[in-house]
Amino acid sequence: MSKYLCLTFDDGPNNIPGDNTMNDMLDILEKYDIPASFFLIGNKITEENKKVILRAVELGCDIQNHSWSHGFMAQMTVQQIKEEYKKCDDAITQLTGVRPTFFRPPYLNISQTMYECISVPFICGCGCNDWEPDKDADYRYNVMKQVTQNGVLYLLHVSEGNKATLDAVERLIPELKEQGYEFVNLPQLFEKCGVNPQKDHALWSVATNNENENIWQG
Repeated sequence: MSKYLCLTFDDGPNNIPGDNTMNDMLDILEKYDIPASFFLIGNKITEENKKVILRAVELGCDIQNHSWSHGFMAQMTVQQIKEEYKKCDDAITQLTGVRPTFFRPPYLNISQTMYECISVPFICGCGCNDWEPDKDADYRYNVMKQVTQNGVLYLLHVSEGNKATLDAVERLIPELKEQGYEFVNLPQLFEKCGVNPQKDHALWSVATNNENENIWQG
């Protein structure tokens, strides 16, 4: 039986001169010939960052929406929510020619109003708290290994200087490939797992029809 999983990365690319964390992650993906999914912050889609974003697309990665400014959207008005989503959506579409099909709320901060304003599926993921600098590469690797299952999507970050995640991912990829897992991007994950992500008020972490694996809002 085929087994699939997806690496997803938030917060890239970076606007800090000399920081190439997203590009370094792309080097790893290219080395192992696998795609991933990147949830971008819209205001980071600058002229300086276009090259790395388009490189991700060329490597078979999909580019998804992580809001325009990474604010707490559950506290925003309807108009603010729509603007945060649309500005990022339009920036990605203009650059890549492909409109995003998934949304990851900043801080996983969600509300009923957000579901009413944003029509694409909301994505969570199984993470290892890799935004915390005290979590070293061994910790991140071990947590990722523990949550591995068919259909899992990992929640990771390519924020500036996040070398521990680079190291953990490079260590994990060959091990999981040897175990028979195939790395795919997010649209492919749901398709190959036979799951329709367009279910009302789901916050997806695993592409499965088992509702106990994901968060559901009323």
